[in-house]
Amino acid sequence: MVFRDLPVDERARRIHDAGFQVEIWDWTRHDLDALARTPAEFSSMTGYIRGSLTDEEGAAELLRTAEESVKAAEQLGCPRLNLHGTGLDGEGLPVVPVTGEPSGPMWIAAQRTLTRVAELGESTGLTFTLENLNTAVDHPGVPFAKAADTLALVAAVDRPGLRMNLDLYHAQIGEGNLIDLVRRAHRLGLIGEIQVADVPGRREPGTGEINYPAVARALTDLGYDGTVAMEAWASEDSERALERFRTAFIPA
Repeated sequence: MVFRDLPVDERARRIHDAGFQVEIWDWTRHDLDALARTPAEFSSMTGYIRGSLTDEEGAAELLRTAEESVKAAEQLGCPRLNLHGTGLDGEGLPVVPVTGEPSGPMWIAAQRTLTRVAELGESTGLTFTLENLNTAVDHPGVPFAKAADTLALVAAVDRPGLRMNLDLYHAQIGEGNLIDLVRRAHRLGLIGEIQVADVPGRREPGTGEINYPAVARALTDLGYDGTVAMEAWASEDSERALERFRTAFIPA
């Protein structure tokens, strides 16, 4: 989402040179050989290509493409593979949208599918993360989008191969009360990664309403030592966006 005017392998180099690890979305759209030749360390990537959590056919496709994603992750040395409540199209919209709250059978099917995903992660030494999204602005119709829903599913599976990707941008739009949310997820030991962007606009920290220095202090107080990733568009230029991100979480 930064250095968008450059080829993706050059973006990875620039991010690495700035002192950060790299995350990518849909790996099928990139030249993995070119990315593997860069000095970049890869932190996370999309963990499936198609599929869903809640129906038999969709779950089979999700698991099949998750296995393909594992091979791509191994090529890049990437430890985490990210999932959503259902497959998303190129615009971030659900391929199979859900109206209203997920039904009881959908919850049971999702838990069953995610258990199989967790088993895949454990057998390959990788961790799958389930990300919360927002349905008000970016991803209408996605099931299990709220952070509370994502946290509940990860807790129900309760396996080391599945953790939560706690996206605070999405949580701010959908639920708010971010520091309490972080505390609850950390207390349960279920955070695999935290992603950040500011609201509104999904720009870098320091451009909107979220007090990210306060979030950073809370994470320090909790003893959180995992990954915090910026999943945000640069408001001005990419180097300035990365510096604002660094300043929010590692003050001078």
